[in-house]
Amino acid sequence: MARYFLLRLADAIPTIWLVLTLVFIAMRILPGDPAIAALGDMALPEQLAAFRHKMGLDVPLWQQYINFLIGVLSLDFGQSYMNGEPVLNLIAANLPYTIELTVAAMVIGVGAGVPLGVLAATHRDRLPDSGMRLFSLLGYAIPDFYLGALLLIGFALNLGWFPINGGGDGFVDRMYHIALPALTLALVKAAFIGRLTRTALLETLGKDYVRTARAKGAREPRVIYRHGLRNALLPLSTGMGLSLLATLSGSVAVELVFNRPGLGRMLIQAINERDYGIIQGGVVVFALLVLLINLVMDLLYIVIDPRIRVK
Repeated sequence: MARYFLLRLADAIPTIWLVLTLVFIAMRILPGDPAIAALGDMALPEQLAAFRHKMGLDVPLWQQYINFLIGVLSLDFGQSYMNGEPVLNLIAANLPYTIELTVAAMVIGVGAGVPLGVLAATHRDRLPDSGMRLFSLLGYAIPDFYLGALLLIGFALNLGWFPINGGGDGFVDRMYHIALPALTLALVKAAFIGRLTRTALLETLGKDYVRTARAKGAREPRVIYRHGLRNALLPLSTGMGLSLLATLSGSVAVELVFNRPGLGRMLIQAINERDYGIIQGGVVVFALLVLLINLVMDLLYIVIDPRIRVK
């Protein structure tokens, strides 16, 4: 396990370097001047020059690149061009909102999707199965931001059951504010996980060892959950990993729709303001989260199926 972890960690290093390089290049080819975006069109040339010098924008690109890599290695993403706040502090303030939204959506999505998939697989070609397939089709077809807008208009604006924006203060208030955004992401993920559970379970239930268990007189719930669903965990965990990554990326649009704090909303604002420091730091954190999720899922495969080994 330790050897496998170290190998996967070593494989991630070139990916991290490539992400850092692409982010740096993308920021420098974006149209617009960050100094003018921060100080305004009426700023004097002396003020613009002083700002570029303060932010290290007046040195050659190769030197900016080296300074950027050194800063990332030391967890120093610089300062925001707009308010002068350390980027790391801004990320630390917004990242918990994105993580709690992603976790809440996944808990709801898995909690609803797996039972629906089991119900559809055990009632194949009957009403529950048809309903599950219709639900999956709608889940695949409706974008996160559109579904979020519908829920926001219906349950927040018209009925007033939920807050319109913000992240809340305190645990209870934050859970109240996160309900609609999490439900927006969870409904789409539940459709995907439910369809995946149905497919994986149907394939497993057709195996010889399942027929043998039934021939020995095993009860149907034991056959379904112990012999069927348990052995379907490997493909199901792969789908959950992909769903978790999609939920993390989908949180950007949902944070904008519900006007709640988070890393995605912070990044969109930084892109509009040409705030290189926040954009670079935010994208790096997103990339690290993706790599961490992939690493955890790879380790989970070994836990689920010990036959998987590194060669």
